[in-house]
Amino acid sequence: QVQVVESGGGSVQAGGSLRLSCSASGFTSCASDTNWYRQAPGKEREYVSGITSRGTTTYADSVKGRFTISRDNTKNTVYLQMSSLKPEDTAMYYCKKYCQISWRDSQIPYWGQGTQVTVSS
Repeated sequence: QVQVVESGGGSVQAGGSLRLSCSASGFTSCASDTNWYRQAPGKEREYVSGITSRGTTTYADSVKGRFTISRDNTKNTVYLQMSSLKPEDTAMYYCKKYCQISWRDSQIPYWGQGTQVTVSS
């Protein structure tokens, strides 16, 4: 079974921290590049952060300085460390990875089911 799985969400008070994890399994291979997105109720999904195969990181302006993306190659896991959380960070957080099911296929984007982050004031 091929899947991208996010974990680590939860409920915290404003100013708190959470660490999200993203991993993939069942694929022949996945690119190292990974992106995080989030979607709040009634809003469109928005880009949060990304990391390339070379380790280059990017962040949305709204999270810059508060969120840190990193990768553990030994665990094939990408993390999103979120600090100084604000109520406006409340959303479902999704991970996107480019993976292929077989060597004949091209790498295409796969999304996880999301992990809920709720920040109370």
